[in-house]
Amino acid sequence: MPGTILGIHHVTAIAGDPQRNVDFYVGLLGLRLVKLTVNFDDPFTHHLYYGDAAGTPGTILTFFPWAGIPRGRAGNGQVVRTAFCVPKDSLPFWIGRLRAKGVEVLELPPRFGEAVVQFEDPDGLGLELVASSTAGPGVLDDAGLVPADAAIRGFHSATIAERAFEDTTEMLVTTLGWRVAGEEGARRRFATGDAGPSRLVDIVETPGGPGGRMGSGTVHHIAWRTPDDAAQEEWRQTIADLRANVSPIMERQYFRSIYFREPGGVLFEIATDTPGFAIDEPAAALGRALKLPPWMESSREEIESRLPRLVIPGVEASRRA
Repeated sequence: MPGTILGIHHVTAIAGDPQRNVDFYVGLLGLRLVKLTVNFDDPFTHHLYYGDAAGTPGTILTFFPWAGIPRGRAGNGQVVRTAFCVPKDSLPFWIGRLRAKGVEVLELPPRFGEAVVQFEDPDGLGLELVASSTAGPGVLDDAGLVPADAAIRGFHSATIAERAFEDTTEMLVTTLGWRVAGEEGARRRFATGDAGPSRLVDIVETPGGPGGRMGSGTVHHIAWRTPDDAAQEEWRQTIADLRANVSPIMERQYFRSIYFREPGGVLFEIATDTPGFAIDEPAAALGRALKLPPWMESSREEIESRLPRLVIPGVEASRRA
């Protein structure tokens, strides 16, 4: 096995209206828009990256926003919940903040000894906040839209729905090197490394549940971290030796990626930590201007003219994006 998967790198989901998406994740949740770019396969659509102020792998939730796209359905063969880590005593703040904006919040029984609340974004994407004693200080956004003692610290975990545990467990453990860390009812938890934030993933077994249907409010794929290009090459060969459908290595400008589907149907990615989001703009300016890969720069004028204008909460000047 080539090294160790370091945890979750990013989660990519589908949204509807892009301004509504920015208002929710930056204005309400207080995340930093760390990269304002386009879908490399559909350059007249944004690709929005949210995370901590440094764009640290393990904090990044990204969206393809297509205005008017039909609502999807979360179900088997998908990531159905993405959980953020927050400081241990901050949930009352978050419950009040979300409810004040009309967001329905469900307070759940403790899960593996940690308090959890559940809610959805405006497109219906399933989200959670987990109050964790292992939440680190994080690299917080200087916009200060959320108090530092309550601010999101990156991912806690993700929840995958499957008809059965076995085949996906085999891939996670035998191929990718995760370990089973516990079970609660129909939920099985997997961990890597020190099992801290962003190093956990849960499978919920729902044999009678519906299959997922892609659309707004659903996760497109989940990406796992690997440190560099050499490790990724080894992962690609390992997976190719077992499966025929692993993709070539794809250039994503801020990381490189390979893609494959696990047995239950979830699209997995393995993404490199390098080179990172500060490769084309200073760290302090992340997400403040539209960034295009070099091969699209000659089309910048047309791309900018066809993208909707976004206003970033907490940033005085709006940007053409």
